[in-house]
Amino acid sequence: MVSKSQIKLINSLHQKKYRKQHQMFVAEGKKVIAELLQTNVELVALFSTSPQNFATSVTATIISEIELKKITALATPNNCLAVFKIPNATLPLQNGLILALDNVRDPGNLGTIIRLCDWFGIETLVCSEETVDVYNPKVIQATMGSISRVNVCYTNLEDYLKNTKLPVFGTFMEGKNIYQEKLPKKGIIVMGNEANGISKEIEALITTKIAIPRFGKLQQTESLNVATATAIILSEFKRN
Repeated sequence: MVSKSQIKLINSLHQKKYRKQHQMFVAEGKKVIAELLQTNVELVALFSTSPQNFATSVTATIISEIELKKITALATPNNCLAVFKIPNATLPLQNGLILALDNVRDPGNLGTIIRLCDWFGIETLVCSEETVDVYNPKVIQATMGSISRVNVCYTNLEDYLKNTKLPVFGTFMEGKNIYQEKLPKKGIIVMGNEANGISKEIEALITTKIAIPRFGKLQQTESLNVATATAIILSEFKRN
């Protein structure tokens, strides 16, 4: 059974200000929860509609589907939900290939980008303070468990780039053809906002502008989805 106070707390965690206040976040679905349980992220509570969902070493509160609907953030709830402590995030050393996001706002895009970082071995994802919260339930869901393997940090992106010694790459329509560039193994790749791209302040700190060329005959496609573009960019950097 889930208590009224637990329902109130869990529902409050669907909002960023309460996640920040309580330093907790919600994860839904067996795969995402199982991945997080294998990390050092501290489990606060686990609710499940079936005792068979998790190993016997994990204590789950068995609840009904009706109770689950009272605490889920999903239109179609999974059969389990967990509350975890938000781990302390620190900016790591600037080494290797780092991905940076300048004001990416869509939770689905951020979740997909985290999965891409996991796929391509990008250990660090640096987000501007305006980027959507990584602990938004929709972001957690979209990562499909990759959130447990990618270090996501928030910082003043302008200051971060001003203090780096690594080359900084940014995606622009007028940039150099990425398929013709010799790309390094170390650097920071900046991806911009869905509607406006990279901001003027961040653009001034880009050392190399790159572009994914359009191959369509009419050349009228305005832009690629930021997650799609990220997949292509990371693939090329790794291929080189």
